[in-house]
Amino acid sequence: MVSQEDLTKTKVLVEALPYIQRFRDNIIVVKYGGSAMKDEELQYHVIEDIVLLKLIGMRPIIVHGGGKEISKWVAKTGIEPHFYNGLRITDADTLEIAKMVLGKVNSDLVSMAEAMGADAVGISGIDGGLLTVEKAMPDGKDIGFVGNVTQVDTKVLHDLVSNDFIPVVYPIAADENGQAYNVNADHAASAIAEAVHADKLVYLSDIRGVYEDPDDPDSVISELYAREAEQFIQNGIVTGGMVPKIENCVDAVKNGVKRVHILDGRVPHSLILEFFTNRGVGTAILSDSERRYYKEK
Repeated sequence: MVSQEDLTKTKVLVEALPYIQRFRDNIIVVKYGGSAMKDEELQYHVIEDIVLLKLIGMRPIIVHGGGKEISKWVAKTGIEPHFYNGLRITDADTLEIAKMVLGKVNSDLVSMAEAMGADAVGISGIDGGLLTVEKAMPDGKDIGFVGNVTQVDTKVLHDLVSNDFIPVVYPIAADENGQAYNVNADHAASAIAEAVHADKLVYLSDIRGVYEDPDDPDSVISELYAREAEQFIQNGIVTGGMVPKIENCVDAVKNGVKRVHILDGRVPHSLILEFFTNRGVGTAILSDSERRYYKEK
């Protein structure tokens, strides 16, 4: 006797099949950050999803932050964290803490992926000359050792991916003189996705997506074209801290990324639910060349 549970599992697999076929060999850049990095169980689920993507034929690249962990360690040393326009003001001591924390987070994520049977390699933006940066001066303000990406050398990433490894990147990079800088992980992920011509860029954070009604958490819009997302900003539907996030997504689409997804990393297996179900669980921002997978009712 076939159980209802078995039938449900079969239905899920059948629904996923066309997406698995469509996404095979796609390069997927996953920016991992937010509260999901602090919860060990959620962290396990995220890496489990990424390993599954790899095993079914996709080519994931992880770019991770560690802002909350950096803030914790900065506070332990008696330094008060400061930010400007969402960027951490980074003096020499804070830069050393960021290097230490991001390196440890990186090592933990690599170990987790390896324990699940995947081959993973941790690298910084400095390794292989992956990221070259210049000193960031937002609004002309000096915020210390914070860098803007000026160039991405994708050779190390292509070498790893072509040899069946999952690259796990943390955003410490250097300028042309070898000076190290802290780089915003969102910006690093976007620059990498554009440079490798990623089919998908995913932002895993504490945000469910774009809301049609900002006061209704159940009004997440499954898919938006980039031009529609820009209109949401202009019309005031998207406000506050969501504005730079959406602008970052739109820029990535305009620079060659086909789909940019905004997902809540606190939802277990949100990557699998987004990629392999008809509606998904977050918001995908699309280039004009892409067709919608799901039509809002």
